[in-house]
Amino acid sequence: MEDPRERLTTSISTRELERRWTAAREVMREEKVDFLLMRQDEEFLGGYVKWFTDIPAQHHYPFTVIFPADDEMSTISVGGPPPAEPFPPQWAVRGVKKRLSAGYFPSVHYTSAYDAELAIGVLKEKKGATIGWVGKSSISLAFYEHLRDQLVGYRFVDMTDRMDQIKAIKSLEELEMIQRTAALQDAVIEHVSQVIRPGLRDFEIHAEAFYSAMRLGSERQLILVGSGPSGTSIPFQHRRFQNRVVKEGDQISLLIEVNGPGGFYAEIARIFSIGKPSQQLQDAYGVALEAQRLTLNALKPEADPKDLLEINNQFLKKMGYLPEGRLYAHGQGYDLVERPLLRQDEPMRIKAGMNITVHPAATNQTVWATVCDNYLVTEEGVGPCLHQTPKEIIIV
Repeated sequence: MEDPRERLTTSISTRELERRWTAAREVMREEKVDFLLMRQDEEFLGGYVKWFTDIPAQHHYPFTVIFPADDEMSTISVGGPPPAEPFPPQWAVRGVKKRLSAGYFPSVHYTSAYDAELAIGVLKEKKGATIGWVGKSSISLAFYEHLRDQLVGYRFVDMTDRMDQIKAIKSLEELEMIQRTAALQDAVIEHVSQVIRPGLRDFEIHAEAFYSAMRLGSERQLILVGSGPSGTSIPFQHRRFQNRVVKEGDQISLLIEVNGPGGFYAEIARIFSIGKPSQQLQDAYGVALEAQRLTLNALKPEADPKDLLEINNQFLKKMGYLPEGRLYAHGQGYDLVERPLLRQDEPMRIKAGMNITVHPAATNQTVWATVCDNYLVTEEGVGPCLHQTPKEIIIV
């Protein structure tokens, strides 16, 4: 008989899961919290449920995890009622006592409280419990209101920040998986560099990168491609805007934001040029490289993200380019974008053990150049670049 576990892709170890559960329960005891409650529906920014269970939420099917202070977890997923087998299968989970399911869908409004009813059944096992939300911004209004209205006498607190502080610091096992993701992304860039040519549409370049990443073990893929003629600003484009045909002399901006084996994220961006790049693009790329270097020099434990943003923006303005207006560096793990964010509103300081992607851009009305790579923060600063792809414009 086949072992069903052969179906599983790369998994985190049970020892690592137990480390996480222990750390979470220590915080719960400090805050006098009886349950942690999280509900997410997509893998790109759904890292809390994955962190606790090693099972990702996907495709906007909400997946709820209830983590007690003194017992095993309960999960709630989309599926049929008993006797149907709930997802995930029993053989695939660890530390899970109850697997519950119901036929609820965000697109069908009258099912919006079905999973909340199942959650209430679990939470009522402890009268007057304190319930800690984790990732409150991922929890639907319908779910939140139903729990609040039905659990009278229960106390709700937001535990997201406390969990973020734990989750942002990576274990050795997590760091090893992140390094595997970076190596996978290097291989994707190498594959794309061999197939880019005039006549391809942007989405065909996307397809080549997607295919390569999947074959190498990626479990979730976000790939942005933009092309255009020299002398114009050419940022990344989402799939809806990837129908342009690549021509001789073009610039191609490519961002690989796929996870790797085990579900951890890193990201890499490189600029391609069909023929020799213009001097304007080369100059801008050099500025982006220097901006990245300045951030890396200051990326040390206890650094304040506001100060790092200021270093980046002052340099870009000095060189005649636009300052960063969104997000030029941030943490990564099971989330594509994870705290800390390197910008003015982030209260979390830099710590050793964080996985940080740094992607400054030198842009104006006629040029757009960026470089993106991942680094691990050490006690002294940052370690070597996790990506091995040369930091240069790739000429094809």
